[in-house]
Amino acid sequence: MDEEIDTRKINNSFLRDHNYATEADIISTVEFNPTGELLATGDKGGRVVVFQREQESKNQPHRRGEYNVYSTFQSHEPEFDYLKSLEIEEKINKIRWLPQQNAAYFLLSTNDKTVKLWKISERDKRPEGYNLKDEDGRIRDPSTITALRVPVLQPMDLMVEATPRRVFSNAHTYHINSISVNSDYETYMSTDDLRINLWNLEITNRSFNIVDIKPANMEELTEVITAAEFHPHQCNTFVYSSSKGTMRLCDMRASALCDNHSKFFEEPEDPSNRSFFSEIISSISDVKFSHSGRYLMTRDYLTVKVWDLNMESKPLETYQVHDYLRSKLCSLYENDCIFDKFECVWNGSDSVIMTGSYNNFFRMFDRNTKRDVTLEASRENSKPRAVLKPRKVCVGGKRRKDEISVDSLDFSKKILHTAWHPSENIIAVAATNNLYIFQDKVN
Repeated sequence: MDEEIDTRKINNSFLRDHNYATEADIISTVEFNPTGELLATGDKGGRVVVFQREQESKNQPHRRGEYNVYSTFQSHEPEFDYLKSLEIEEKINKIRWLPQQNAAYFLLSTNDKTVKLWKISERDKRPEGYNLKDEDGRIRDPSTITALRVPVLQPMDLMVEATPRRVFSNAHTYHINSISVNSDYETYMSTDDLRINLWNLEITNRSFNIVDIKPANMEELTEVITAAEFHPHQCNTFVYSSSKGTMRLCDMRASALCDNHSKFFEEPEDPSNRSFFSEIISSISDVKFSHSGRYLMTRDYLTVKVWDLNMESKPLETYQVHDYLRSKLCSLYENDCIFDKFECVWNGSDSVIMTGSYNNFFRMFDRNTKRDVTLEASRENSKPRAVLKPRKVCVGGKRRKDEISVDSLDFSKKILHTAWHPSENIIAVAATNNLYIFQDKVN
């Protein structure tokens, strides 16, 4: 992992300056497609913006890493559930790409209740020369048609169209927190607080409930599902995490309803660290399989942990993301920041992991060298080809010139959503309403 990372910042075409940004402009999810050529972001206003990577040119070889806006569309609209008198937000909770099968691209996007399958395709030709319609589209008088014309396709300016192909609705009582595409590419699962449903990508009116942890009496509810993901290679295996800091690995071959897990991952709590906030900060906000399928990564409030699928008793590696906040948990509880849900990502070779923090900081941990670095995504250091300098947080005592004090961290600036290119050292970092793209320093 090179500590010198070349920076590229991209502002969403409709995302404005912090001073003028509305709530709707806040980015709520970021995802590269399987090749890394496209990058999608979703926001609280229900919009999806897709960026496409510049093709390399002989004149400007360094521009290869640039991502430009490819398509923008409104994925979800605000709705109202009349039976429950509840507003359903349009905010995009998750985006997941499907592998490309033809010239078009497909992605799944979800808000709290409804998952949609979108097709993004290009059009650079239009048909002309209809017999029954004139060029404006008006129906011609049949008596004026004296000759038969063969319609032809004429070139036109390139248009990128986004069309909804499937709408998967009415299957979740609670808010959807994750979607995950299966490695068979025929099915996917959607997860809410208490249930996981399995869908076929072709069938919208029926899904199968594969996990249900809802107790008969809701007063006995002690935990909720926080995230879930399919294994990258084994189509029968998936994992889900809970607010109690545990993970359950399930095998769909065992039974139709996977309430009985095949593996249970939990780290025993250190009694000396027990506090009023222990349960809150142990809740897992994200779980990700490594690309190899051998490891699991989980993110809780203060740490990132890497687990070996063959060892359930304790994590293989534990990385402290911002341990200096342990003394600040009381004020973080009061301002609700303690409930923030940070995501975590692997690099393409599973050797480096990345996750976000406060003050627009994000952290990288090299699993081989055990080195870690704190970097900042901000306007000040986002000039093209500028080099990011590692940041350090001072916990107490005398503060050095280049350090920042814990007390001066801005908790309103948080990096919850990040993505890593599937094969290259290119990362996307969402900082409130701005999208930053960084890449390795190239000579």
